[in-house]
Amino acid sequence: MEMEGIKLPKGFYYGSCLCHIKESSQKEDVALIVSNTMCDVGIVYTKNIVKADPLLLNQQTLQDGKAQAIIVNSGNANACAKNGMENAIKEQQAAACLLDLKPQDVIVASTGVIGAELPVEKIEKGLDQIHLNDSESAFEKAAIAIMTTDTKMKIAQASLQIGQQTVRIAGMCKGSGMIHPNMGTMLAFISTDAKIESSVLQKLVQKLTKKTFNRINVDGDTSTNDMCIVLANGQAMYDTIQEEEESLFEEALFTVMKSLAIQIASDGEGASRLLEIMVTHAKNEKQAEQLAMSVCSSSLFKAAMFGKDANWGRILCAMGYSGAIFDVNGVTVSFSSKEGEICVCQKGKGVSFDEEKATKILSADRVQVHIDLQEGNAEATCWGCDLTYDYVKINGDYRT
Repeated sequence: MEMEGIKLPKGFYYGSCLCHIKESSQKEDVALIVSNTMCDVGIVYTKNIVKADPLLLNQQTLQDGKAQAIIVNSGNANACAKNGMENAIKEQQAAACLLDLKPQDVIVASTGVIGAELPVEKIEKGLDQIHLNDSESAFEKAAIAIMTTDTKMKIAQASLQIGQQTVRIAGMCKGSGMIHPNMGTMLAFISTDAKIESSVLQKLVQKLTKKTFNRINVDGDTSTNDMCIVLANGQAMYDTIQEEEESLFEEALFTVMKSLAIQIASDGEGASRLLEIMVTHAKNEKQAEQLAMSVCSSSLFKAAMFGKDANWGRILCAMGYSGAIFDVNGVTVSFSSKEGEICVCQKGKGVSFDEEKATKILSADRVQVHIDLQEGNAEATCWGCDLTYDYVKINGDYRT
């Protein structure tokens, strides 16, 4: 999403530097996101039982729901390493010292190879290079610094009016592989100048994560480091967001989180196209989500999409083992893209269709799969990508 001409939330500053956490790194690999006042925090962590030490440290220091800065390093996950917690604390302290903050007011995040020792001394020495700025270019450079196998930066923004006050939300994230619900190898950092209590913000982040970051799939793997963090410093508002105003803020925050989630799915490792799985006319949202996620996660279906093969049987197969109950005799499946739309299945049975037209539709860089259950009024959408040869190549030599 383009940021040109869009003002970032008030009171936030961004910076990045190259610390050579991986010797081969040619891009900046440490980023800072800093507010000039204390923030209320909403945060969601991975549900993987194996959790990285920065995440465990944050669970300890964020019990009051307050923080003022985030330090992020790419190139090393600081997960399952002998000195992981010690190094996470040192990274936190280094940022706190630079910013003249208390260590417990700094959130720590890491991403990269699991099991390797974090060369924290490189971060301690390199942080002096960072010059914080509230410009869009500083924001974008920070978004690039947190990338690992991502091929493009991922940013999003939204604004809303609450009374006479303009509230802004800006987010960045990274994620390309090890992406699956609960969450994936993704880090998302969202800043806003809204004035909202941490307890309310926490509930919103948990609610919206279920409809955004937990509805994407690249490869079925859930990582050890995942976090979605929202910092709210309140500098755009005189009064705290009231209950009747929460829906406005929720809608804007959802816009940012959804955009970031889709950008992750479209930049899946080795991917050549974004897949959007839409289940409509379901009995309830849970049924729709379960079916959409099962199709989105199917390796066979994803491989078919790479081959531009309208193999709709793999869609019904994935629906059948999803665990959701549905009437297969009511299912209609169609594909669409900017190249047109084609129906391939009606009432659970195949129909004649133009294979050449189907191939053309599936050749687009964004393909929609429409699954109509004809059972109710609920719906859900999940996002994924195709499975390509390059995915294996990237992950076959990831540590090097």
